[in-house]
Amino acid sequence: MSSMPVSHPGRTVEWHLPSKRRVGITALIVGESAIFTIFVVAYVFYMGKSLSGPTPAQVLEVPILATICLLSSSFTIWRAEKAIEDDRMGNFTVWLGATIALAAVFLTNTAFEWKKLIYQDGLTVSTNLFGTTFYSLVGLHATHVVVGLFLLTSTFIFSLFGWVDSRQSERFGVIALYWHFVDAVWIVVFTVVYLIGR
Repeated sequence: MSSMPVSHPGRTVEWHLPSKRRVGITALIVGESAIFTIFVVAYVFYMGKSLSGPTPAQVLEVPILATICLLSSSFTIWRAEKAIEDDRMGNFTVWLGATIALAAVFLTNTAFEWKKLIYQDGLTVSTNLFGTTFYSLVGLHATHVVVGLFLLTSTFIFSLFGWVDSRQSERFGVIALYWHFVDAVWIVVFTVVYLIGR
């Protein structure tokens, strides 16, 4: 971090610039939030406008287990963050592994949901407006989960080899911030698609 003294009459105040990593991830999150907002608005706009079925009420089941797993992963990654800051690498690896496992359960649930929707219910991207907007929105989120899972798994592997310690806590904090964003977006997607949209 950079710092420069700021002079005021009678006192000097230390001013710290934010880290480039934090600025970068904040810019990414703002941009991604705009993209998700567009997809959510499109989903809401076209809600109920499909001329043919299947409809959300006919085919969607509320993914309670997947949601619990993904939201719980925010807690486990927070614990991993605290562990790496304190250089407790054994705890870090355990909490990071738990985060990865919870994310894997979420993605597995999404895969089974899509398999059912496509092969049993006949809902594809080209079936109707619901299919198009559903797969676009939920698929966009799932893609972000996959990216996050890749980052988390890479960090986990590096930690097993002893290549990660408290000196990388800021870098890991950036990954954790991205993961919290992915979790927060899911709350919106879950509410719009599975609660309001049904």
